[in-house]
Amino acid sequence: MSRVHQLKISVSGIRGVVGEFLTPNLACAFAQAFGTYVGPGPVVIGRDTRSSGEMIEHAVTCGLLAAGCEVVKAGIAPTPTIQVHVAEIHARGGIAVTASHNPPEYNALKLFNREGLFFNHYERSELLDLYHQSQFRQAANDEIRRVVTDTASAPQRHIARVLAHVDVDRIRARGFRVALDGVNGAGSLMSVHFLREVLGCELHAISVDPSQPFPREAEPRAEVLGELQALIRQTGADAAFAQDPDGDRLAVGDETGRILDNDDVLALAVDCALRRRKGPVVVNLTTSAVIDDIAARHGCAVFRAPVGEANVVERMKAAGAIIGGEGSNGGIIFPVVQYCRDSYMGMAFLLDRMAETGQTMSELAATLPAYHRRLGKLPFEHGRLGQMMQALERTFPGAQVDRSDGLKLTLPGGWIHLRASNTEPILRVAAEARTQEQLEELYAKASSVA
Repeated sequence: MSRVHQLKISVSGIRGVVGEFLTPNLACAFAQAFGTYVGPGPVVIGRDTRSSGEMIEHAVTCGLLAAGCEVVKAGIAPTPTIQVHVAEIHARGGIAVTASHNPPEYNALKLFNREGLFFNHYERSELLDLYHQSQFRQAANDEIRRVVTDTASAPQRHIARVLAHVDVDRIRARGFRVALDGVNGAGSLMSVHFLREVLGCELHAISVDPSQPFPREAEPRAEVLGELQALIRQTGADAAFAQDPDGDRLAVGDETGRILDNDDVLALAVDCALRRRKGPVVVNLTTSAVIDDIAARHGCAVFRAPVGEANVVERMKAAGAIIGGEGSNGGIIFPVVQYCRDSYMGMAFLLDRMAETGQTMSELAATLPAYHRRLGKLPFEHGRLGQMMQALERTFPGAQVDRSDGLKLTLPGGWIHLRASNTEPILRVAAEARTQEQLEELYAKASSVA
């Protein structure tokens, strides 16, 4: 892999392989730029459990102090928990030291504004310009602020926000048997506490030791959750949950040991939210049409945004959405808790629905319309992307066209979405159809343009 792919400094923040590429000096400088941009005042820092996390956290702390910020250390904490804490204490902003679902040799800085939200396009562009110009504030000796460590408040605030939207007594009365794979990540201890002590589940957990390395690939996909599936069968669990290292993504297993499709998990959460209150739903362009079907059952509209949590959140705020997310990555966004992907709200929603209806997880999933989906990658040569997109449009002359993020073509019974990777010369391809035969035909025609 080339150097440019191992270190990325962009409007999304900074991400890369730690050591030769992502260094403490670079993290410190970026944090000082961030502190300069948000201004003097408290800034929350939290991190996941990567071995490089403490080192990068120290570097970020130095950069923020140099800019005259007060540093509030939340310790090891899930990304949504950090975001809630930023908003609750009215901080100037926040930084999560986490590379999310990337491999353990990576780390990154996720940046939040004073509302605990990812920076919007204008904020990201201004911060990036400031960083590249190295116009950082240098705090004088009497302007250097303190470092405050508070690891208890953030989880308490986050859990309290989640519990306000489910019937805790109803969940506890069911005494669900739950399996958990915490990937030894930032949510490990909090998830155990949340499921066992708060929601009263009989918990069977694996990989919930934050001092240990990730035992599997970081992203919680069905193909890497074999140990969780075995745990479901061994314990007779009613439900199973798996998180990524920073606790924003959620995978769900049913009582048979099957890992549900992430789009279906989001659809179940949408159904839960709309039963409480009607309103718009926002998802990204690659999310399944099952969301449209569920929203239609409640008489609600669905709006779509380009891929990326920040894009979905911006569209949700504009539409006044009740719920939203990104089905392809297990991201559930319930804005009355916080405008962020939140695995804890997802777990609570599903357990509450099971407690309310008496249905099993597989029975809940069976209420969803069935779709067939496929994700893949196609190589392409630089300079040919426009030609490829035009060729694909000609292949489906009657399709509804959306060019807001690559090219999405919607046809009766299915759709195709192609978008260029930000870091590699590849096209990301997603397709969906009502039948497997339709899906294979759509995907084959999409692949033929490469």
